[in-house]
Amino acid sequence: MPTINVQLFEGRTVEEKRAFVKAVTEATVATLGCSVESVDIIIEDVKRENWATAGKLWSDA
Repeated sequence: MPTINVQLFEGRTVEEKRAFVKAVTEATVATLGCSVESVDIIIEDVKRENWATAGKLWSDA
């Protein structure tokens, strides 16, 4: 059973997340040949102050 963990900056709407998990589930089923029921997706919302790239917090951008 594939379990997909996704980290996103917080602020996405439920509708955006719903569309995202639908698209990722469909792509996973098509690529791996598994059933829809076997695909789990965990979304973790991350504050910009808790994410950094190139030594700089995203909240400082």
